[in-house]
Amino acid sequence: MKERIGFIGLGSMGAGMADNLLRKGWPLTVCVHRSRTAADRLIEAGATEATSPRQLVAACDIVILCVTGSREVEMLVKGPDGLAAAGTPLLIIDCSTSNPSSTTALAAELAALGVTLIDAPLARTPKEAAEGKLDVMVGGPADAVTRARPVLEAFAARVVHTGPTGSGHTMKLLNNFVSMGYSAIYSEALTLGAKAGLTPQVFNSVISGSRMDCGFYQAFFDFVLNRNENAQRFAIANALKDMTYLASFAQAAGIANPIGAAVRNGFATAVTTGHGEKFVPALSDIIAGLNGVSLVETPAA
Repeated sequence: MKERIGFIGLGSMGAGMADNLLRKGWPLTVCVHRSRTAADRLIEAGATEATSPRQLVAACDIVILCVTGSREVEMLVKGPDGLAAAGTPLLIIDCSTSNPSSTTALAAELAALGVTLIDAPLARTPKEAAEGKLDVMVGGPADAVTRARPVLEAFAARVVHTGPTGSGHTMKLLNNFVSMGYSAIYSEALTLGAKAGLTPQVFNSVISGSRMDCGFYQAFFDFVLNRNENAQRFAIANALKDMTYLASFAQAAGIANPIGAAVRNGFATAVTTGHGEKFVPALSDIIAGLNGVSLVETPAA
């Protein structure tokens, strides 16, 4: 018999993940964190609803969290009506992008209560979440990861055990550092090109299909060239949050990360100029605009 699954965080990623769980026969209970839209659809399809994280525990063996970051996770777990307040043995799978130091501290605190926390952050996009083809990086004890794996495979094409608790969130930060680094480089390169009279189309004609090409590049440039707002549905404010986590991790580890600092500053500039809710590829327009150029062709009069 399949274990009973609870889910909190039915946003752009979580909604697709929860839908896969329900369609593949996992008993599902949801708890609304922000919006009811996805929850109502899932309830209509057969999920049940809990009115609080504490109530969710009574109906579940495993709870999946897919929220913004460590602050939200800690509130949902440690709050007065949180998951830990139920005092019941439980497996919590944190699919958020959280700070590794918070994850390891929270896992140790919960272990004393008989609750196991593992980190299982995600890679890829809401499209793959809906298709059940996400990549998942899992940090935690081998027995807990083995127990979680069938659940994760309901919405993931690839599940990689990265090591002990916290290592999944560490790997996720490194993954996002590389991808946000690409975004910052693309944006600055496009701005330099535009200043010199080279259009994004010319830039793409050289890079696309070369050794510099990759799936991330293609998605980023789907926005740059085709103005596809949904090419990469990841908010600039969340990118800044992740790069701030990376800076905290590097400081704690005693590692100089000047490139990480530069990438973070690029996203901080975008947020402080009022663009935090835009998706990451829009960084290209923001950097260009701050330098007095445009990446959008102006129609001939």
